[in-house]
Amino acid sequence: MEPALARKLRVLADAAKYDASCASSSAPRRTSRTDGLGSTGGSGICHAYTPDGRCVSLLKILLTNFCLYDCVYCVNRRSSNIERARFSVQEIVDLTLNFYKRNYIEGLFLSSGIVKNADYTMEQLIRVAKTLREAHGFRGYIHLKTIPEASPFLIEEAGLYADRLSINIELPQRDSLKALAPEKDDATIRGAMGRMHERIAEAKAERKTMRSAPRFSPAGQSTQMIVGADAATDADVLRTSTELYTGYRLRRVYYSAFSPIPDSSRLLPLKPPPLQRENRLYQADWLLRFYGFSVDEIAAGATAGMLDLEIDPKLAWALKHRERFPVDVNRADRETLLRVPGLGAKAVDKILAGRRHRRLTLDDVARLSGSVKRARAFLVTADHTPGALLDRLDLRARLVQPKPEQLTLF
Repeated sequence: MEPALARKLRVLADAAKYDASCASSSAPRRTSRTDGLGSTGGSGICHAYTPDGRCVSLLKILLTNFCLYDCVYCVNRRSSNIERARFSVQEIVDLTLNFYKRNYIEGLFLSSGIVKNADYTMEQLIRVAKTLREAHGFRGYIHLKTIPEASPFLIEEAGLYADRLSINIELPQRDSLKALAPEKDDATIRGAMGRMHERIAEAKAERKTMRSAPRFSPAGQSTQMIVGADAATDADVLRTSTELYTGYRLRRVYYSAFSPIPDSSRLLPLKPPPLQRENRLYQADWLLRFYGFSVDEIAAGATAGMLDLEIDPKLAWALKHRERFPVDVNRADRETLLRVPGLGAKAVDKILAGRRHRRLTLDDVARLSGSVKRARAFLVTADHTPGALLDRLDLRARLVQPKPEQLTLF
Protein backbone atom coordinates (compact mmCIF):
# COMPACT_ATOMS: atom_id res chain seq x y z
CA MET A 1 0.00 0.00 0.00
CA GLU A 2 1.28 3.47 -0.85
CA PRO A 3 2.51 5.44 2.18
CA ALA A 4 0.08 8.31 1.54
CA LEU A 5 -2.87 5.95 1.39
CA ALA A 6 -1.66 4.07 4.44
CA ARG A 7 -1.50 7.36 6.37
CA LYS A 8 -5.07 8.22 5.38
CA LEU A 9 -6.24 4.80 6.44
CA ARG A 10 -4.50 5.13 9.81
CA VAL A 11 -6.00 8.55 10.48
CA LEU A 12 -9.53 7.94 9.23
CA ALA A 13 -9.94 4.44 10.64
CA ASP A 14 -8.84 5.77 14.02
CA ALA A 15 -11.30 8.67 13.72
CA ALA A 16 -14.13 6.21 13.05
CA LYS A 17 -13.56 4.20 16.23
CA TYR A 18 -16.11 6.32 18.10
CA ASP A 19 -18.91 5.01 15.86
CA ALA A 20 -20.46 2.01 17.57
CA SER A 21 -22.97 0.99 14.90
CA CYS A 22 -21.41 -2.01 13.25
CA ALA A 23 -24.00 -4.77 13.55
CA SER A 24 -25.25 -6.18 10.28
CA SER A 25 -28.23 -8.09 11.60
CA SER A 26 -31.37 -8.00 9.46
CA ALA A 27 -29.50 -7.38 6.23
CA PRO A 28 -31.18 -9.27 3.36
CA ARG A 29 -29.49 -12.40 2.09
CA ARG A 30 -27.48 -11.73 -1.04
CA THR A 31 -25.12 -13.91 -2.95
CA SER A 32 -22.71 -12.97 -5.69
CA ARG A 33 -23.13 -16.25 -7.60
CA THR A 34 -21.48 -15.48 -10.94
CA ASP A 35 -22.32 -11.83 -11.45
CA GLY A 36 -20.95 -9.98 -8.48
CA LEU A 37 -18.66 -9.86 -5.49
CA GLY A 38 -19.32 -10.57 -1.82
CA SER A 39 -22.36 -11.80 0.02
CA THR A 40 -24.39 -11.31 3.17
CA GLY A 41 -25.87 -13.91 5.46
CA GLY A 42 -28.94 -13.84 7.63
CA SER A 43 -26.89 -14.57 10.71
CA GLY A 44 -24.96 -11.31 10.36
CA ILE A 45 -21.41 -10.69 9.31
CA CYS A 46 -19.93 -9.42 12.58
CA HIS A 47 -17.61 -12.05 13.95
CA ALA A 48 -14.70 -10.25 15.57
CA TYR A 49 -14.72 -8.02 18.64
CA THR A 50 -12.20 -5.86 20.36
CA PRO A 51 -11.55 -6.44 24.06
CA ASP A 52 -14.12 -3.77 24.97
CA GLY A 53 -16.80 -5.53 22.94
CA ARG A 54 -16.78 -3.50 19.73
CA CYS A 55 -17.22 -5.37 16.48
CA VAL A 56 -14.42 -4.82 13.99
CA SER A 57 -15.35 -7.03 11.09
CA LEU A 58 -16.44 -4.15 8.85
CA LEU A 59 -14.09 -1.72 7.20
CA LYS A 60 -15.12 1.18 9.41
CA ILE A 61 -13.71 4.46 8.19
CA LEU A 62 -14.51 8.09 7.64
CA LEU A 63 -14.51 9.70 4.22
CA THR A 64 -12.79 12.61 5.93
CA ASN A 65 -12.24 13.98 9.41
CA PHE A 66 -12.36 17.58 8.21
CA CYS A 67 -15.59 19.06 9.55
CA LEU A 68 -17.42 22.37 9.42
CA TYR A 69 -19.08 21.77 12.78
CA ASP A 70 -17.56 22.43 16.18
CA CYS A 71 -19.35 20.01 18.50
CA VAL A 72 -17.38 20.23 21.72
CA TYR A 73 -17.53 16.46 22.43
CA CYS A 74 -16.21 15.47 18.98
CA VAL A 75 -12.53 14.89 18.32
CA ASN A 76 -13.08 15.84 14.65
CA ARG A 77 -14.57 19.28 15.39
CA ARG A 78 -13.15 22.10 13.30
CA SER A 79 -11.25 23.63 16.22
CA SER A 80 -9.60 20.33 17.12
CA ASN A 81 -5.86 20.20 16.63
CA ILE A 82 -5.60 16.76 15.09
CA GLU A 83 -4.06 15.27 11.99
CA ARG A 84 -6.49 15.59 9.08
CA ALA A 85 -6.99 13.42 6.02
CA ARG A 86 -9.50 12.78 3.28
CA PHE A 87 -10.16 9.82 1.02
CA SER A 88 -11.33 10.10 -2.55
CA VAL A 89 -14.35 8.05 -3.55
CA GLN A 90 -12.20 5.74 -5.66
CA GLU A 91 -9.74 5.16 -2.82
CA ILE A 92 -12.53 3.90 -0.52
CA VAL A 93 -13.93 1.70 -3.27
CA ASP A 94 -10.51 0.18 -3.93
CA LEU A 95 -9.81 -0.35 -0.23
CA THR A 96 -13.16 -2.07 0.30
CA LEU A 97 -12.68 -4.41 -2.63
CA ASN A 98 -9.09 -5.23 -1.79
CA PHE A 99 -9.85 -5.88 1.88
CA TYR A 100 -12.81 -8.00 0.96
CA LYS A 101 -10.83 -10.12 -1.46
CA ARG A 102 -8.24 -10.71 1.26
CA ASN A 103 -11.02 -11.86 3.61
CA TYR A 104 -10.27 -9.05 6.05
CA ILE A 105 -13.81 -7.67 6.01
CA GLU A 106 -17.33 -8.54 5.03
CA GLY A 107 -18.75 -5.10 4.55
CA LEU A 108 -18.29 -1.35 4.80
CA PHE A 109 -19.29 1.13 7.46
CA LEU A 110 -18.80 4.65 6.12
CA SER A 111 -19.22 7.94 7.92
CA SER A 112 -17.78 11.40 7.39
CA GLY A 113 -17.17 14.84 8.76
CA ILE A 114 -19.05 17.61 6.97
CA VAL A 115 -17.06 19.26 4.19
CA LYS A 116 -18.27 22.15 1.99
CA ASN A 117 -21.88 21.44 2.96
CA ALA A 118 -24.17 18.61 3.96
CA ASP A 119 -25.37 17.86 0.42
CA TYR A 120 -21.86 17.67 -1.04
CA THR A 121 -20.71 15.30 1.70
CA MET A 122 -23.79 13.12 1.32
CA GLU A 123 -23.22 12.94 -2.44
CA GLN A 124 -19.68 11.64 -1.84
CA LEU A 125 -20.94 8.91 0.51
CA ILE A 126 -23.57 7.87 -2.04
CA ARG A 127 -21.00 7.72 -4.84
CA VAL A 128 -18.98 5.19 -2.84
CA ALA A 129 -21.96 2.91 -2.28
CA LYS A 130 -23.25 3.34 -5.84
CA THR A 131 -19.87 2.55 -7.38
CA LEU A 132 -19.49 -0.56 -5.24
CA ARG A 133 -22.95 -1.81 -6.10
CA GLU A 134 -23.23 -0.89 -9.78
CA ALA A 135 -19.67 -0.88 -11.11
CA HIS A 136 -18.36 -3.84 -9.09
CA GLY A 137 -21.48 -5.83 -8.22
CA PHE A 138 -20.62 -5.68 -4.53
CA ARG A 139 -23.17 -7.73 -2.57
CA GLY A 140 -21.60 -7.22 0.84
CA TYR A 141 -23.04 -5.21 3.70
CA ILE A 142 -22.99 -1.41 3.48
CA HIS A 143 -23.89 0.89 6.34
CA LEU A 144 -23.95 4.62 5.58
CA LYS A 145 -24.00 7.23 8.31
CA THR A 146 -26.25 9.87 6.81
CA ILE A 147 -26.30 13.58 7.43
CA PRO A 148 -29.62 14.93 8.72
CA GLU A 149 -29.10 18.35 7.11
CA ALA A 150 -28.72 16.81 3.64
CA SER A 151 -31.49 16.99 1.06
CA PRO A 152 -34.20 14.32 1.55
CA PHE A 153 -33.67 13.37 -2.11
CA LEU A 154 -30.08 12.39 -1.34
CA ILE A 155 -31.08 10.31 1.66
CA GLU A 156 -33.68 8.69 -0.56
CA GLU A 157 -30.93 7.74 -3.01
CA ALA A 158 -28.62 6.50 -0.24
CA GLY A 159 -31.28 4.05 0.90
CA LEU A 160 -31.23 2.35 -2.49
CA TYR A 161 -27.59 1.27 -2.09
CA ALA A 162 -27.11 0.84 1.66
CA ASP A 163 -28.32 -2.04 3.79
CA ARG A 164 -28.67 0.25 6.77
CA LEU A 165 -28.80 4.00 7.22
CA SER A 166 -28.22 5.77 10.49
CA ILE A 167 -28.45 9.28 11.85
CA ASN A 168 -26.79 10.14 15.13
CA ILE A 169 -29.11 11.55 17.77
CA GLU A 170 -25.82 12.67 19.38
CA LEU A 171 -26.95 13.24 23.00
CA PRO A 172 -29.81 11.91 25.13
CA GLN A 173 -31.39 15.29 25.85
CA ARG A 174 -32.30 18.24 23.65
CA ASP A 175 -30.87 20.80 26.07
CA SER A 176 -27.54 18.99 26.07
CA LEU A 177 -27.38 19.09 22.28
CA LYS A 178 -28.10 22.81 22.33
CA ALA A 179 -25.31 23.42 24.84
CA LEU A 180 -22.63 21.12 23.41
CA ALA A 181 -23.44 21.18 19.68
CA PRO A 182 -25.27 24.48 19.03
CA GLU A 183 -24.82 24.15 15.25
CA LYS A 184 -26.94 21.00 15.24
CA ASP A 185 -30.67 21.00 15.67
CA ASP A 186 -32.66 18.26 17.39
CA ALA A 187 -35.76 19.00 15.28
CA THR A 188 -33.74 18.56 12.06
CA ILE A 189 -32.30 15.25 13.26
CA ARG A 190 -35.68 13.87 14.30
CA GLY A 191 -37.31 15.18 11.12
CA ALA A 192 -34.78 13.25 9.01
CA MET A 193 -35.38 10.15 11.13
CA GLY A 194 -39.12 10.49 10.61
CA ARG A 195 -38.81 10.78 6.83
CA MET A 196 -36.51 7.80 6.73
CA HIS A 197 -38.94 5.77 8.83
CA GLU A 198 -41.79 6.61 6.45
CA ARG A 199 -39.73 5.71 3.39
CA ILE A 200 -38.65 2.37 4.87
CA ALA A 201 -42.28 1.55 5.68
CA GLU A 202 -43.38 2.55 2.15
CA ALA A 203 -40.71 0.38 0.55
CA LYS A 204 -41.76 -2.64 2.62
CA ALA A 205 -45.39 -2.11 1.66
CA GLU A 206 -44.48 -1.76 -2.02
CA ARG A 207 -42.51 -5.01 -1.99
CA LYS A 208 -45.46 -6.87 -0.53
CA THR A 209 -47.50 -6.02 -3.62
CA MET A 210 -44.66 -5.96 -6.17
CA ARG A 211 -41.53 -8.05 -5.58
CA SER A 212 -39.58 -6.05 -8.16
CA ALA A 213 -39.99 -2.82 -6.16
CA PRO A 214 -36.58 -1.48 -5.09
CA ARG A 215 -35.37 -2.10 -1.56
CA PHE A 216 -34.81 0.91 0.67
CA SER A 217 -32.45 0.44 3.59
CA PRO A 218 -33.70 -3.12 4.15
CA ALA A 219 -31.86 -3.45 7.48
CA GLY A 220 -33.66 -0.37 8.76
CA GLN A 221 -32.18 2.64 10.48
CA SER A 222 -30.24 3.00 13.70
CA THR A 223 -28.75 5.75 15.79
CA GLN A 224 -26.07 6.36 18.37
CA MET A 225 -25.90 8.56 21.42
CA ILE A 226 -22.98 9.56 23.56
CA VAL A 227 -23.28 8.62 27.22
CA GLY A 228 -21.48 10.46 29.97
CA ALA A 229 -20.80 13.74 28.18
CA ASP A 230 -23.73 15.45 29.90
CA ALA A 231 -25.64 15.04 33.14
CA ALA A 232 -28.31 12.72 31.72
CA THR A 233 -28.99 9.71 33.93
CA ASP A 234 -29.37 6.17 32.64
CA ALA A 235 -33.14 6.53 33.05
CA ASP A 236 -33.02 9.66 30.84
CA VAL A 237 -31.01 7.76 28.23
CA LEU A 238 -33.45 4.86 28.22
CA ARG A 239 -36.48 7.17 27.95
CA THR A 240 -34.95 8.75 24.86
CA SER A 241 -34.27 5.29 23.45
CA THR A 242 -37.89 4.28 24.05
CA GLU A 243 -39.08 7.39 22.20
CA LEU A 244 -36.85 6.50 19.26
CA TYR A 245 -37.90 2.85 19.14
CA THR A 246 -41.60 3.63 19.29
CA GLY A 247 -41.63 6.85 17.26
CA TYR A 248 -39.24 5.93 14.45
CA ARG A 249 -39.10 2.12 14.66
CA LEU A 250 -35.30 2.10 14.91
CA ARG A 251 -33.61 -1.26 14.69
CA ARG A 252 -30.96 -0.33 17.22
CA VAL A 253 -29.88 2.46 19.50
CA TYR A 254 -26.16 2.30 20.19
CA TYR A 255 -24.56 3.72 23.29
CA SER A 256 -21.06 5.11 23.16
CA ALA A 257 -19.31 6.00 26.39
CA PHE A 258 -17.86 9.48 26.21
CA SER A 259 -14.11 9.59 25.68
CA PRO A 260 -12.20 12.67 26.84
CA ILE A 261 -10.51 14.39 23.93
CA PRO A 262 -7.46 16.66 23.79
CA ASP A 263 -8.07 20.38 24.45
CA SER A 264 -11.68 19.69 25.33
CA SER A 265 -14.22 22.22 26.57
CA ARG A 266 -14.79 22.95 30.24
CA LEU A 267 -18.37 21.88 29.66
CA LEU A 268 -17.21 18.27 29.39
CA PRO A 269 -16.29 15.94 32.25
CA LEU A 270 -12.61 15.31 32.79
CA LYS A 271 -13.01 11.55 33.10
CA PRO A 272 -14.90 9.05 30.97
CA PRO A 273 -17.83 7.19 32.53
CA PRO A 274 -17.15 3.58 33.56
CA LEU A 275 -17.24 1.38 30.48
CA GLN A 276 -19.49 -0.90 32.52
CA ARG A 277 -22.16 1.81 32.27
CA GLU A 278 -22.28 1.30 28.51
CA ASN A 279 -22.68 -2.44 29.04
CA ARG A 280 -25.53 -1.99 31.55
CA LEU A 281 -27.34 0.29 29.12
CA TYR A 282 -27.15 -2.34 26.41
CA GLN A 283 -28.56 -4.91 28.86
CA ALA A 284 -31.38 -2.53 29.82
CA ASP A 285 -32.04 -1.78 26.15
CA TRP A 286 -32.41 -5.52 25.58
CA LEU A 287 -34.95 -5.73 28.42
CA LEU A 288 -36.95 -2.92 26.82
CA ARG A 289 -37.06 -4.52 23.40
CA PHE A 290 -37.41 -8.24 24.11
CA TYR A 291 -38.42 -8.81 27.73
CA GLY A 292 -41.41 -6.53 28.18
CA PHE A 293 -39.84 -4.18 30.72
CA SER A 294 -40.71 -0.49 30.82
CA VAL A 295 -38.23 2.29 31.56
CA ASP A 296 -39.91 2.98 34.90
CA GLU A 297 -39.52 -0.66 35.94
CA ILE A 298 -35.84 -0.65 35.05
CA ALA A 299 -35.39 2.67 36.79
CA ALA A 300 -37.01 1.17 39.89
CA GLY A 301 -34.02 -1.16 40.15
CA ALA A 302 -31.62 1.75 39.79
CA THR A 303 -30.40 4.35 42.26
CA ALA A 304 -31.12 8.00 41.45
CA GLY A 305 -31.70 7.03 37.83
CA MET A 306 -28.34 5.27 37.46
CA LEU A 307 -28.13 1.53 36.80
CA ASP A 308 -26.30 -0.66 39.26
CA LEU A 309 -22.83 -1.32 37.87
CA GLU A 310 -22.32 -4.49 39.94
CA ILE A 311 -25.35 -6.45 38.80
CA ASP A 312 -27.39 -6.58 35.61
CA PRO A 313 -30.65 -4.58 35.43
CA LYS A 314 -32.93 -7.64 35.55
CA LEU A 315 -31.34 -8.98 38.71
CA ALA A 316 -31.43 -5.48 40.25
CA TRP A 317 -35.16 -5.26 39.50
CA ALA A 318 -35.84 -8.75 40.88
CA LEU A 319 -34.02 -8.05 44.14
CA LYS A 320 -36.18 -4.98 44.70
CA HIS A 321 -39.40 -6.84 43.79
CA ARG A 322 -39.06 -10.07 45.70
CA GLU A 323 -42.82 -10.10 46.26
CA ARG A 324 -43.14 -11.13 42.58
CA PHE A 325 -41.20 -14.34 43.24
CA PRO A 326 -40.80 -17.29 43.40
CA VAL A 327 -42.17 -18.21 39.99
CA ASP A 328 -43.41 -21.74 39.33
CA VAL A 329 -41.52 -22.84 36.24
CA ASN A 330 -44.21 -25.44 35.45
CA ARG A 331 -47.14 -23.02 35.54
CA ALA A 332 -46.01 -19.42 34.91
CA ASP A 333 -46.67 -17.72 31.59
CA ARG A 334 -43.88 -16.64 29.26
CA GLU A 335 -43.94 -12.98 30.31
CA THR A 336 -43.46 -13.94 33.97
CA LEU A 337 -40.66 -16.40 33.23
CA LEU A 338 -38.83 -13.76 31.20
CA ARG A 339 -38.47 -11.72 34.38
CA VAL A 340 -36.58 -14.43 36.24
CA PRO A 341 -32.87 -13.50 36.52
CA GLY A 342 -30.69 -15.94 34.66
CA LEU A 343 -33.38 -17.08 32.21
CA GLY A 344 -32.99 -15.72 28.69
CA ALA A 345 -35.65 -15.70 25.98
CA LYS A 346 -34.35 -18.89 24.34
CA ALA A 347 -34.23 -20.72 27.68
CA VAL A 348 -37.80 -19.65 28.45
CA ASP A 349 -38.99 -20.96 25.08
CA LYS A 350 -37.26 -24.30 25.77
CA ILE A 351 -38.87 -24.45 29.21
CA LEU A 352 -42.33 -23.82 27.73
CA ALA A 353 -41.76 -26.58 25.16
CA GLY A 354 -40.27 -28.99 27.70
CA ARG A 355 -43.02 -28.72 30.29
CA ARG A 356 -45.59 -29.96 27.77
CA HIS A 357 -44.14 -33.44 28.27
CA ARG A 358 -43.27 -33.54 31.98
CA ARG A 359 -43.02 -31.51 35.16
CA LEU A 360 -39.63 -29.86 35.11
CA THR A 361 -37.10 -30.26 37.91
CA LEU A 362 -34.25 -27.92 38.77
CA ASP A 363 -31.86 -30.13 36.83
CA ASP A 364 -34.12 -29.90 33.80
CA VAL A 365 -34.08 -26.10 34.01
CA ALA A 366 -30.30 -26.17 34.36
CA ARG A 367 -29.98 -28.26 31.21
CA LEU A 368 -32.38 -26.05 29.25
CA SER A 369 -30.92 -22.72 30.35
CA GLY A 370 -27.25 -23.63 30.55
CA SER A 371 -27.01 -22.41 34.15
CA VAL A 372 -29.45 -22.05 36.98
CA LYS A 373 -27.22 -20.51 39.59
CA ARG A 374 -28.84 -17.06 39.59
CA ALA A 375 -32.35 -18.32 38.86
CA ARG A 376 -32.68 -20.90 41.66
CA ALA A 377 -33.49 -18.28 44.30
CA PHE A 378 -36.44 -17.09 42.22
CA LEU A 379 -37.85 -20.40 40.93
CA VAL A 380 -40.15 -23.18 42.06
CA THR A 381 -39.73 -26.51 40.26
CA ALA A 382 -41.10 -30.00 40.80
CA ASP A 383 -38.31 -30.74 43.30
CA HIS A 384 -37.22 -27.30 44.49
CA THR A 385 -38.52 -24.30 46.38
CA PRO A 386 -36.24 -21.45 47.40
CA GLY A 387 -37.77 -21.30 50.91
CA ALA A 388 -36.18 -18.63 53.05
CA LEU A 389 -33.41 -18.06 50.50
CA LEU A 390 -35.50 -15.44 48.71
CA ASP A 391 -35.88 -13.40 51.90
CA ARG A 392 -32.25 -13.48 53.00
CA LEU A 393 -30.64 -10.10 53.52
CA ASP A 394 -27.42 -11.37 51.96
CA LEU A 395 -29.09 -12.68 48.80
CA ARG A 396 -27.49 -9.98 46.68
CA ALA A 397 -24.03 -10.80 48.01
CA ARG A 398 -24.65 -14.49 47.28
CA LEU A 399 -25.56 -13.73 43.67
CA VAL A 400 -22.94 -11.11 42.84
CA GLN A 401 -19.84 -12.59 41.33
CA PRO A 402 -16.66 -11.29 42.96
CA LYS A 403 -14.64 -9.16 40.60
CA PRO A 404 -11.55 -10.86 39.26
CA GLU A 405 -8.34 -9.29 40.48
CA GLN A 406 -4.90 -9.41 38.98
CA LEU A 407 -2.60 -11.25 41.35
CA THR A 408 0.68 -9.62 42.25
CA LEU A 409 3.94 -11.43 41.72
CA PHE A 410 5.56 -10.09 44.87
